[in-house]
Amino acid sequence: MFSLRKLLLASVALSMSTAAFAQDVTALRIGLDGGENEADQLRRSECVAEPLKVATGASEVQFFPSPDYNGIIQGLLGGTIDIAIMGASSYAAVYLQDPDAVDPVLTTQQADGSSGYHTIMVARSDSGITDLASTKGKKLGFADPDSTSGYLIPKVALPNDIGASIEDFYSETGFGGGHENLVLAIVDGNWDVGTTFGSGQGDFSEGYTSGNLRIMVDKGILDMDDLVEVWKSPIIPNGPLMVSNSLPAETKAQVTAFFKALPETDFECFDAFTAGGYTNFIDADQSLYQTIIDARKSVIGG
Repeated sequence: MFSLRKLLLASVALSMSTAAFAQDVTALRIGLDGGENEADQLRRSECVAEPLKVATGASEVQFFPSPDYNGIIQGLLGGTIDIAIMGASSYAAVYLQDPDAVDPVLTTQQADGSSGYHTIMVARSDSGITDLASTKGKKLGFADPDSTSGYLIPKVALPNDIGASIEDFYSETGFGGGHENLVLAIVDGNWDVGTTFGSGQGDFSEGYTSGNLRIMVDKGILDMDDLVEVWKSPIIPNGPLMVSNSLPAETKAQVTAFFKALPETDFECFDAFTAGGYTNFIDADQSLYQTIIDARKSVIGG
């Protein structure tokens, strides 16, 4: 009996040691949504890999680009993605399917202390479209069905401003395959008007201080003289940095602390990872996004 007890204790100790070892070498997996082309997202994000490994003891940090938002949403729900920074509607999609899957731990902050942005509806500057009324009967492109600014908020707010349903007001609606692709398609004439996002601060002629238009301007793939703004939504809360609850509590805390400190430890990396135009990460939680959760539930259903 004594030897059997020793054998059982040794087996338990070995299992605990193996589990601890496995935890030490676990890779952290960061999801990158399809709002921007894959190569540019990877280039902007790679700076966090090595310091995040050091901060958490992870064996490696892996990046998983997705061609659309839903790929990352499903990864967060399925436990194959550990970390992602996305729009509020994407978080709402996760929350409505499994409120315990992730925690929204941080969000970005602008220089004036605000932590919000806007849907920016744009058209070609030579299209004859000058305001929202002149978009009637045109082809309207949305960015992605899981985008807050590119779909959810326009679906909620536009009918009030156009005095009709979107389906009745526009001749055709559809999706442009992400924010960058949609704007390029508008410039190419494939959509008459479309919805993307921006801070609403600074000059439209520069793509505002942050958001998709500014990202495209900074990359040299968009001349703002080619576009005109025809509508700006009410303010939307900046999207959260989400951390999976499948991670050990200690690792979650380490990940959160790493990103919260990043603006001070390496602002250039923070600026790249968040696509520019922000000054800081601030704390966030589920309550910040309750209005978006409610809106998504009513409009999309999940």
